[in-house]
Amino acid sequence: MEPENELIQQRKRKLKELKELGIDPYGEPFETTHTAKEIFDRYGHLTAEELENNPIECTIAGRIVAWRSFGKAAFSHIQDSTGKIQVYFRKDILKDRYSIVKKFDIGDIIGVKGKLFRTKTNELTILVEDFKFLTKSLRPLPEKWHGLKDIELRYRQRYVDLIVNPQVRETFKKRSEIIKFIRDFLEKEGFIEVETPMMHQIPGGAAARPFKTHHNALGIDLYLRIAPELYLKRLLVGGYERVFELNKNFRNEGISTKHNPEFTMLEFYVAYKDYRFLMEFTERMITELLKKVVGSLKVKFGEHEIDFTPPWPRIPMFEALKKYGVPEEIFKDYEKAREWAKQEGIEVKDAPTLGKLLDEIFKEKVEPHLIQPTFIIDYPVELSPLAKRKKDNPELVERFELFVAGREIANAFTELNDPEDQRQRFLKQVEAKKKGDEEAHWMDEDFIRALEYGMPPAAGEGIGIDRLVMIITGCTSIRDVILFPQLKPEKQN
Repeated sequence: MEPENELIQQRKRKLKELKELGIDPYGEPFETTHTAKEIFDRYGHLTAEELENNPIECTIAGRIVAWRSFGKAAFSHIQDSTGKIQVYFRKDILKDRYSIVKKFDIGDIIGVKGKLFRTKTNELTILVEDFKFLTKSLRPLPEKWHGLKDIELRYRQRYVDLIVNPQVRETFKKRSEIIKFIRDFLEKEGFIEVETPMMHQIPGGAAARPFKTHHNALGIDLYLRIAPELYLKRLLVGGYERVFELNKNFRNEGISTKHNPEFTMLEFYVAYKDYRFLMEFTERMITELLKKVVGSLKVKFGEHEIDFTPPWPRIPMFEALKKYGVPEEIFKDYEKAREWAKQEGIEVKDAPTLGKLLDEIFKEKVEPHLIQPTFIIDYPVELSPLAKRKKDNPELVERFELFVAGREIANAFTELNDPEDQRQRFLKQVEAKKKGDEEAHWMDEDFIRALEYGMPPAAGEGIGIDRLVMIITGCTSIRDVILFPQLKPEKQN
């Protein structure tokens, strides 16, 4: 029998013994008076003498994460959602019930009641006067000195990762704080939160391959949302002037340290503004977020220190290409651009148009250099079919992408609200799709109809929450900030 299976069998025998003693091993509600953190915050300054003279009683529940038995006494650390604290069991206090204590295993969940004292090593500890068995753990946790280091196993069994790696729990607490701040910030700025469909008849709002499903009752194919943009802009038509949605998007693309096919996006739209307003707004929102959540405008990410002190540089896309060695002569010639990319070893098989080709070149030649927060502005119309043209150069649009640590964090533009221009751009996208561009936009006649009723001048932005959390928490893989990232199917025995 394998060692783990043998340990599981031992625990199952203890489970049976507990039941024979009349103990429910998957217990009942348990009322606590403190968390581990509250105990240390309130009483951590008290000396052994002060605790002896003024006894403090605590009731706490948690998981056993360490265990040392000495025959007639045992020390344990129990861990709740806030931290862990040492508890002390003594046979002379617990009497016959001490025989139950001897059936405890690391991983079991218990509730204890007792008084605080300090051990000879001065560790704040609960002397247990009563306890309740709450849940039997049948599988052993990873040994404390090894932890859970198998990266894929950590992602696949996140529940174990959260038990044994406190820093992982802190990352996801920080993620929650970040999302709460963003929601509060936008509401204070007059935005209202809305919900739009996650299943679309026509996928739109982004250049991406959708996931396809089927609705049996309607007898139609539907697509998981790649972006909520077109629905949110319908709300601008309807009279809402500031709307946002914190939503899940789904894009049928590769999996990497930067990409997960299911991801969280913030999208917000504001009437009567343009992309210049959004650049200033984004600087203010993110810097205030950092001050609140981190306490500094500087964060460590890999080998870099990222400084978010505004203002952030604003560089036109073609200026950035030239700055990092891309020759200007290829900007208007597809064949020259393709040949140059081939010479540079850039993979361009999925770039059927010049705009797509330049975008692939940008990803290879420019993005890795954009470590400090940088706005790349003014993109080709072809790459931005939903953005408004620049008045002084109709071949470009009023758009920016925010890059940090070589990653795109945000995408925004002055919204196109001319229905005829939008129709023509959709038609070009349809042609591109016919030629094999699987990420080209679809024609959406209802969205055109909405624009024909009149959408006010507006600006809109999407911010990738997962990537933003990565930067702020210093996690270099997107899987470290998604509780249950997508993985290949687990091999079954």
